[in-house]
Amino acid sequence: MTGPVIWDEKKKIDSKRITVDPITRLEGHGKIEIFLDDSGNVSNVYWQVPELRGFERFCIGRKVTELNQITARLCGVCPGAHHLAATKAIDGCYSTKPTDTAFMIRDLFYNAHFVHSHIAHFYALSSPDFVLGPAAPAATRNVLGVVGAVGLELGSAVLKARSQAQKIQAMLGGKATHPVLGVPGGVSIPVSKENQKEMISMAENLVSFAKTSLDVFTDVVLKNKDYVDIIANPNLYYHETYYMGTVNKDNKVEFHNGQVKVVDPKGSEYLRYDAIDYLDHIAEAVEPWSYEKFPYLKKIGYKGLIDGPESGMYRATPLSRLNVADGFTTPYAQEKYEEYRGFFKDLGVTGPIHFTLATHWARILEMIYAAERCLENAQNKDLCTGDIKQKGITPGGRGVGCIEAPRGTLTHDYTCDDNGIVTACNMVVGTTNNNGSMNMSVAKVAKALIKNFEVSPGLLNMVEMAFRAYDPCNSCATHSLPGQMPLKITLKNPDGSVHDVVSRS
Repeated sequence: MTGPVIWDEKKKIDSKRITVDPITRLEGHGKIEIFLDDSGNVSNVYWQVPELRGFERFCIGRKVTELNQITARLCGVCPGAHHLAATKAIDGCYSTKPTDTAFMIRDLFYNAHFVHSHIAHFYALSSPDFVLGPAAPAATRNVLGVVGAVGLELGSAVLKARSQAQKIQAMLGGKATHPVLGVPGGVSIPVSKENQKEMISMAENLVSFAKTSLDVFTDVVLKNKDYVDIIANPNLYYHETYYMGTVNKDNKVEFHNGQVKVVDPKGSEYLRYDAIDYLDHIAEAVEPWSYEKFPYLKKIGYKGLIDGPESGMYRATPLSRLNVADGFTTPYAQEKYEEYRGFFKDLGVTGPIHFTLATHWARILEMIYAAERCLENAQNKDLCTGDIKQKGITPGGRGVGCIEAPRGTLTHDYTCDDNGIVTACNMVVGTTNNNGSMNMSVAKVAKALIKNFEVSPGLLNMVEMAFRAYDPCNSCATHSLPGQMPLKITLKNPDGSVHDVVSRS
């Protein structure tokens, strides 16, 4: 394994506009537009989502019990998150909650989902930038390049662990990718003793693999001074924002059931709310150049794409969850959380960790926690006993389901009539929470690295690394309709030459 490539040679360009399209290693579509001034320095940057998906609108008129299957189709990466948030909203529409056994089954399913999602992001989407280096050739800066660098043994372990996490989801949810687990007040099928035994064995391996992943991150990133200097550079991947995450009654990280907590840039609690009250605290702005909304803290207001205590921008990511909480409920994850806090304390950080690339470290700590939670649930003696659904319930009313998706706080809000037909639907997706911050992040890195018309593929990839830390899912997040839909029509002659271009933007 050769040393990582950090920098490559910059070259002069003669254009005042740099377009990165498509951006890579994310779910969905997006592009980055960088505009230079007359001196060749960056004047403005746009992180753009150029696609529209109208899930909120075409859920209206459907049976509310169908929505946890319909919304799971938002994305092939995080269907488990949408399924569970939707199921919790459906519970609310039926004025019910899951039985104790059903809650445990849902929790086991969801923590397995977290493990598989975090494995996918760390090894396939983010690790090429660290294992191979930001300036490694694009042809090798991918998951195959990572396997070639770290060896087939670790590559095989990655595939085995992700497959096991997926299998747990399939055993509980009927299908791994688009589950049919949740029903109002419960789950669709019980867990057999045979399946419990198999899931315990797989969960034990997931815990072991998650610990190995932290060792990999420590060896590749934390022991590399160049990378630590990039992570802890306040002029690159750094913003002081508010942070959002779900916590339990002891202020520990909670993925599935708790209150949403927001802290200010100094770490003081700013607000805390139950899911049903989210509209009292969160609003969404719209910009004409993106199909993705811009959530902000309602009491502060939308001040545009700026950070600081006077801005309503907040972040909801693995890093955010650790910034609002006091760690984890499981032993090994808590031990490593304390080491993580100690590392940054040695760098002079006493409040929230504002270094965006630290999100990758937080994500691996969450992987350990989710694996440990999987094992706890799988070993529970009551997993195969008790009622799996509530009885005698009827639809009619409003339900709000709020959970922590791997990418951030996820809210589904449904209203249905007495026949169970949806009359209103709203979703605030994990990625959408971070839309403003992703714009700020790519802009800050571009402005720091691109000077005097000089740019390189490695520098542009470092700009992409700014959004990649958020693990965005743009398919989930595209719910906005700007004033007009951009349109460009190119009319060509029979010989292929352009006759005319008609555009509306």
